[in-house]
Amino acid sequence: MNRRFTTAVRDPIWKHIYLTEPLFEASRSEPFTRLSRIRQLGPTEILYPGATHTRASHSYGVYHVAKRLLEKLVERGAGEWITEEGTCSYLAAALFHDLGHFPYTHSLKELSLNGSPLKEHETLTAECILREPLYSLTGKTGADPRQVAAIIDASVHTDDGETLFFRRLLSGVLDPDKLDYLNRDAFFCGVPYGTQDTDYILSRLIPDRERGVVIDSPAVMSVESILFSKYLMYRSVYWHRQVRIATAMMKKALYSGLSEGVFTQEELYNQDDAGIFSLIQTCRFTGKKVALNLHERRLYHVVYETPFNGAESGVFRSAESAAQRQLENLDTRSIHEAELAELFSRAMGTELDKTDILIDIPEEISFESDLWVTDEKKTFSRSSTIFREDIIEQFTRSLRILRIAVSPDIGSKIDHRKLAEICNMRYTIR
Repeated sequence: MNRRFTTAVRDPIWKHIYLTEPLFEASRSEPFTRLSRIRQLGPTEILYPGATHTRASHSYGVYHVAKRLLEKLVERGAGEWITEEGTCSYLAAALFHDLGHFPYTHSLKELSLNGSPLKEHETLTAECILREPLYSLTGKTGADPRQVAAIIDASVHTDDGETLFFRRLLSGVLDPDKLDYLNRDAFFCGVPYGTQDTDYILSRLIPDRERGVVIDSPAVMSVESILFSKYLMYRSVYWHRQVRIATAMMKKALYSGLSEGVFTQEELYNQDDAGIFSLIQTCRFTGKKVALNLHERRLYHVVYETPFNGAESGVFRSAESAAQRQLENLDTRSIHEAELAELFSRAMGTELDKTDILIDIPEEISFESDLWVTDEKKTFSRSSTIFREDIIEQFTRSLRILRIAVSPDIGSKIDHRKLAEICNMRYTIR
């Protein structure tokens, strides 16, 4: 990396982050500055008031860790198969990796219209890089914009070995994205769970032309730390009950607006946090009051929760678990919310509609563990770690909780135990 990294950005996590002047100029463009209007953790500040950091600060952090990672790998031989242009493309990809990210964390992730899901944020990022002004600005950094897009968006087919190498560096078990967001989110939330020994991790990684990076036995504990930290952050921060309900409220509102045709999928792309609420306020649709309650921080009241799925090794244990799995589809979930509204109305003698009922199910997540351990000649989950595949599967399963909540307008006026009994009859795995 022979270019001059002379322009500094001050960061509370990594201190000085040095960029080239062209990269710095690209980070002053509108596509990037939009990220400064998107909070990294969306509604999490409801629970952790310090969690107001942005996608922009995270993006600078990912770039910084990616640069340090590549410097270490070049020292250990990666320079034999990477080019100067490829290096510039990789650094640009690290800085720009979230350009297409939706606002309000993952509220939009499962949304679809007539069976057509929203585009993946990686695809939106690639599209952004391949049009002006980013196309020209990226070219001025020494990068190839098409290679930058291909590094970020795995759906772009490529046979280029260098591009695939950089793609694996940017997305994997010990990738720069994870090393930044775990440290950064823990710092701003004021919790210790995500903190990583980044210097040690980077010192143990070994470049591999086909796999990206591999590790040796002493680095196994670094992967264990990442996996357990990710689990703890999901449990205490990302999927905390209040955060889940707030996220689900936004998802419910946007699903309603899309289903009723008051706005389109395209109108959700390239929004920021304030823009989403502005769009909602200018429209008339059934779920609007859900978003307005969220804006006023009037969260829905949880009346029932139970472990989600109940499947073991992919085999359903009961009809109830199959019923639970159907709820992963937002159309089916909406039907169930309407049915529960009727059941609750009859049980309580109070008129409810489907906007008063909220069903939340966290999306599936993965705890990547496919790193190759060179001296043991095994993948990580089959190495000397205690984190075997079944343990990692238990992590994922234990985090997914099905919750049913009612609107704040009625939450304090009804018998929560009676509603819980109704939900229990329908959704508890026996």
